[in-house]
Amino acid sequence: MLAPSLKRVRAANRSAMRFGLAAATLYILAVATAVTAEHNTAAAQNTKPRAEASQHTPQYTPDGQLVFPSNYREWVYLSSGLGMTYTGPMGEDDPMFTNVFVTPEAYRAFTVTGKWPDKTVFVVEERGSSRKGSINKGGHYQSEFMGLGVEVKDESRFPEKWAYFAFGPRSESTKARPKDKCWQCHEDHAAVEHSFVQFYPTLKPIAQKFGTYKTAVAESQR
Repeated sequence: MLAPSLKRVRAANRSAMRFGLAAATLYILAVATAVTAEHNTAAAQNTKPRAEASQHTPQYTPDGQLVFPSNYREWVYLSSGLGMTYTGPMGEDDPMFTNVFVTPEAYRAFTVTGKWPDKTVFVVEERGSSRKGSINKGGHYQSEFMGLGVEVKDESRFPEKWAYFAFGPRSESTKARPKDKCWQCHEDHAAVEHSFVQFYPTLKPIAQKFGTYKTAVAESQR
């Protein structure tokens, strides 16, 4: 069976015999343009969703380790912390900065539901801080990369939905951390599901609007 585009070209050739070469040439050009446009549209529709999915969904090695999300700096920035700790003051002269990012698809879903969809990925980027440098005379600014903390919601892979990973400065992949390292703290103290929305000022009012913000949990102090 002839492809639709080939049928159109043959029909155009028959038109050349009937109406003359000049008119048929214009017709052939119009058909070729239409076929090319159809092909390009179909190609874009077939490839774009796959590319987006591979960029922003969690990727794993064959043995189940999470692959370092190298493009996280293209995600949605949520907030930064300086010297934050959940175990007591550290007394550091140059405390660590933490910068939080989330996948764009998850962010968009949260803004209209107040909930995190499956395949949500958070990144907590850890960086050192410095006080002395260039023209700075006070406060701290961010310096060297120290590592990543990654939080993944993957309901088909993890029985408890959420899992946590720690990447060093040169790590390419890593396995999930034991449940007692991060999971339980997030279960007990996170304002929305397993996310510390109480520390993200742009997300807190959204969660409150949709009734997903756990005020008693978020405002409690242990």
